[in-house]
Amino acid sequence: MDSFDLAILRILQRDSATPQRLVAEQVNLSAPSVQRRIRRMEDAGVIARNVAVLDGAKLGLPLTIFVQVELEAETPDIIDLMKARFRNASEVQQCFYVTGEVDFMLVVVVESMAAYEDFTRRVFFDGGHVRKFRTFVAMDAVKTGLALGI
Repeated sequence: MDSFDLAILRILQRDSATPQRLVAEQVNLSAPSVQRRIRRMEDAGVIARNVAVLDGAKLGLPLTIFVQVELEAETPDIIDLMKARFRNASEVQQCFYVTGEVDFMLVVVVESMAAYEDFTRRVFFDGGHVRKFRTFVAMDAVKTGLALGI
């Protein structure tokens, strides 16, 4: 990775749909060179994926809820089961297996508190293995994003 790669990544973090010729102009390289560099970074996994960032509120999903989840036991089979359960729940936007007083931190996006209650019953209670969970409802999204400070 060199300064050109980092400059390309900064541009793509803002908008991955930026045409490669515009990226090339901004970093003072040829478009084919930018294309090769992007391909190399994709192949190396530096660029994990390209996605569209959607506005949940405009799609009927206005509630963002942060959930701390504590498991009944931390055995490898239960941890793997819960990772799969959270990964497969469409309401879970992000899931982190963490150290400390809780085992998982979730970002859940839903249409209403009733939908969240349904989620908790289905994901936390029906499958078992959850000792307790704590819920924090976001009042305002002050800053969101996945951009790295490179």
